[in-house]
Amino acid sequence: MEYRKIGNTEIELSIFGLGCWSFGGGEYWGMEHDQKIIDQVVSHAVDLGVNYFDTAEVYNEGRSESSLGLALKNVQREKVIVGTKIAPSNCYSGQITKHCEASLSKLNTDYIDIYMLHWPIHAHSIRHFTHDQNLIDNPPSQDETIEELLKLQSAGKIRHIGVSNHSTRRLTSFSADTSIVINQLPYNLLSRAVEYEVLPYCKSRGIGVIGYSSLMQGILADVYPDIMSIPDMLKRTRHFDNNGNTKSRHGEHGFEKEVTESLNAIRKIAKENEISMADLSLKWAVANDAISSSLVGVRNVKRLEANIKAINESIDSNIINALSQVTDTLKEKLGHYLDYYEGAINDRT
Repeated sequence: MEYRKIGNTEIELSIFGLGCWSFGGGEYWGMEHDQKIIDQVVSHAVDLGVNYFDTAEVYNEGRSESSLGLALKNVQREKVIVGTKIAPSNCYSGQITKHCEASLSKLNTDYIDIYMLHWPIHAHSIRHFTHDQNLIDNPPSQDETIEELLKLQSAGKIRHIGVSNHSTRRLTSFSADTSIVINQLPYNLLSRAVEYEVLPYCKSRGIGVIGYSSLMQGILADVYPDIMSIPDMLKRTRHFDNNGNTKSRHGEHGFEKEVTESLNAIRKIAKENEISMADLSLKWAVANDAISSSLVGVRNVKRLEANIKAINESIDSNIINALSQVTDTLKEKLGHYLDYYEGAINDRT
C-alpha cells in the first residue's frame, strides 16, 4: 500500500481510503445493516494496509459513525486515521463541542484525527441540513467556528482541522494562521472540476486532498449498461438531465451525450487492456499525485480485496493519459463548478 504525506503534518494516508457512508445501512443504500460484515471489512482493510476511514455525523443519521466505532474496537487505534465531519448547521458557538463529543462517543474514541467542516458555512449550504429558517437566515460565524475548533484541538479531542467541498475562494477566506490540512472533494473520471483551480491550489500550499465518489456510486464500476438504467437517485448530479427526475434539484439539462460517450470510451479502453472498468477508474483516480487518498465504499471483504489489488497494481501512464483524453470534453462541459448536485449558479462550494 502506498502512503502519501500531508504537507508539514505527521499524517500519512493510505491512497485507498475506506468510505463509510453506507455503514449502518438504510433506504438510500438499499441494504440492511450487518455489523458482522462491517467488522470484517474494517479489520481486513487494516490488515491490507488501509489506514484512513471516513465518515460524517449526518451519514445515515449517525449510524455510520456508530457502526465504524463498533468495528474499530477490533483494531489498534494507533493504526488508523479517522476522519469525520460536522454539518454547517451545527457550527454555532457552543454547539460544535457538543456535536464533536457526540461523534467521539459514537466512534468509541478519545480523539478524532481529522475533523472537517462538511460544507462551507453560509445560508444556502445550511438549508440542505435543516428546515429551521432562523438558522438558515442567521448562519454561524466562520471565525467563531474556527476558534472553537482550535479549542477542541488544544484539548486533544481533535488532532487536525479539515474541510470538505471547499473551493479555492472558500479556502482563502480562512485567516492565514488557520491550519487546514485536508480538503475532501469529489474526484473521478466523470467529475474533474477540481483539476481547474482547487487541486493545484491545495498542492501548492501543502493541503491534502481526499477524493470521494471515486466510482460515482457504481456508475464507473460498469454496474449499469447505459444511462437509462441508472436509478434516478444516482442521476441527481449535473451530468444528467434534471427534467423528469424528482430526485434532482440542479435545474439543468445535463450532458448525457458526453457522459455516454465517456462511459463507452472508458469501457473500450478497459476491454482493450483486459482490466475491469472499476479497476481502471480507481487506478486513474490515484494516479494523480495531488490526491492524498481516494475513498471507496465496499460492502464485503471480496470487493475490498479486489479494489485494493487494483489500486496497488501499477498501470502504464499512456493508459492514464488516454482516459483523461476521452473524458476531457465532459470535463469542459461541466466546467469548474465543484457542486455536482446544484446548478452552476447555486454552487455551494
